[in-house]
Amino acid sequence: MIFWLVAGATLLVVVGLLARTVFGADAEQSGAAQDVDVYRDQLREVEKDVARGVLTPDAAERTRLEISRRLLEADRNTGIGHGVGPRSLAITLAAVIVVGITIVTYLQIGAPGYPDLPLKTRIAQLEDARASRPSQAVAEEQVTSRPAPQIDAEDVSELMTQLRAILQQRPDDLRGHRLLVRNEAGLGNMVAAYTAQQRVIEILGVNDAPASEVATLAELMILAAGGYVSPEAEAVLQNALGRDPRNGTARYYTGLMYVQAGRYDLAWPTWRRLLADSTADAPWLEPILLQIEDVSALAGDATPLDQLPIPRADEPVTGTGGLRGPSSDDIEAAGEMSMQDRIQMIQGMVQGLAERLGSEGGPPEEWARLITSLGVLGNTDAAFGVYSEAILVFEGDQGALDILNHAADQAGVNPG
Repeated sequence: MIFWLVAGATLLVVVGLLARTVFGADAEQSGAAQDVDVYRDQLREVEKDVARGVLTPDAAERTRLEISRRLLEADRNTGIGHGVGPRSLAITLAAVIVVGITIVTYLQIGAPGYPDLPLKTRIAQLEDARASRPSQAVAEEQVTSRPAPQIDAEDVSELMTQLRAILQQRPDDLRGHRLLVRNEAGLGNMVAAYTAQQRVIEILGVNDAPASEVATLAELMILAAGGYVSPEAEAVLQNALGRDPRNGTARYYTGLMYVQAGRYDLAWPTWRRLLADSTADAPWLEPILLQIEDVSALAGDATPLDQLPIPRADEPVTGTGGLRGPSSDDIEAAGEMSMQDRIQMIQGMVQGLAERLGSEGGPPEEWARLITSLGVLGNTDAAFGVYSEAILVFEGDQGALDILNHAADQAGVNPG
């Protein structure tokens, strides 16, 4: 309704301005027509004055010439004998063209009769469309092309036949099924690949499988559907994020799902935060950068690419992928030092990491590194103390707790 009010008011203003010009021109013509009548009357009066002897023939001739000149000028201004004046005709034609083009354009690209949609209503409609989008099976049927094989199908066809036959007899062979997943995906058999990945998760335990395995399943399902995130794949992504909210693969495809659903307001913050948490070699970095400027503009926050938190290969990464603190390489390099120097160096690194985590916090990987470093130093009591603090920090985050439990095992700490 608001659109029609604005459009109608604009049209009235334009037509009013055109009409004013037209009527103004008509008024000028009307005045000129009155002048013509006056000059004609004056010519008749001159003849009467000559007959009465008021004017001499010479004076009458001069008067006739002057009145005739004025009469011709006035007649030229009226446009009499030519229908509507050229100016009026041009203005009227322009008005008709403007109105006609407006109507035709609106009928082509507008939505006549479509009601105004508040933001809340539009979001609700997008969510309804997302909830009713095609299923995984329907999407797979519509895929007309498959990824090119990454391995020579002729060389592995016999081996794949043997592997499939063996795994039918050994359904709990975890290593074999992981090999099957890689080879099926390499051959472009994405449906078979994600079916094999489902078996990997079953072997690991549906409730115990790490987030990375679940995210891999979602990715294979999406590739099988030609890049489309189906409702079934979305559920798997949510499962992966429930196990580890930091999983980059799941976060990337969740953002992609929002883009496909038109929910740019959700895709933009999802990908922006993922960029900030990524390393420079993250596989999702390039596809995000190819789309994120358009996504941010559609989300109403047109952020230039150079203002995004893009990780650089020549810069230290502070997200979940870049860890600070003593690494295994640091500890190995210390092997060339004397025992006393080596211990001092490692202790300095450990102390710095501990102080920073205590004041700033950090991802679970850094807490795990501190736990294992303390274990290397033989300080299992301190390692257990850090572990106890960390599980409180990441309470409810199963993915983080798995990382911490693994570090505690390596450090010789008994979590029980």
